[in-house]
Amino acid sequence: MPYPASQDTDNPVYWSAQMTAVAARQDIDAFMRIFAHYGPRVQRYLVGMGVLPSQAEELVQEAMLRVWRRAGQFDPARANVSTWLFRIARNLYIDSIRGESHWLVIQEGLEQLDELPPEDGATSAESFADGVGLDRAIDDLPPQQARMIRMSYYEAKSHSEIAKELGQPLGSVKSSLRRAFAKLQAALRTAP
Repeated sequence: MPYPASQDTDNPVYWSAQMTAVAARQDIDAFMRIFAHYGPRVQRYLVGMGVLPSQAEELVQEAMLRVWRRAGQFDPARANVSTWLFRIARNLYIDSIRGESHWLVIQEGLEQLDELPPEDGATSAESFADGVGLDRAIDDLPPQQARMIRMSYYEAKSHSEIAKELGQPLGSVKSSLRRAFAKLQAALRTAP
């Protein structure tokens, strides 16, 4: 039986209620709605980070298993379900690559994110993902870069999907996203 998501898929209150149902009574239907809605988005997010599709699929499965087991740890006052889920997936990916040689480059980037000042008592990673400052920083980017960032992170589109949709070479999209991300980091570091 398929588990269609709510018609109002952008409503964080709906998803918080689904997570609460999973935490309170291990509601399988609510969990399957979360899985059906967020699973493909998390997988696209991971693939967009350069994870092989097969590994991304495994990481999504592991992330969803953690969501099921730790639903009671979800706090809607600290983050949206999407932020919590993407963070779980990101952390699983980081754990999977810690022993690889290119880990140091990734670690340096994550440390820069962690140095961002927290807003309203949230951790800096949550501030980066949820902060109003991020929206303003994206709006300050050149329009094409802002569009690519939104497509990549909010719409969870892969770099290939963005290139196809914008009719640009994949390499151009990747380099534009790298430049845009660097500008976002700089803007968020200097934000009050």
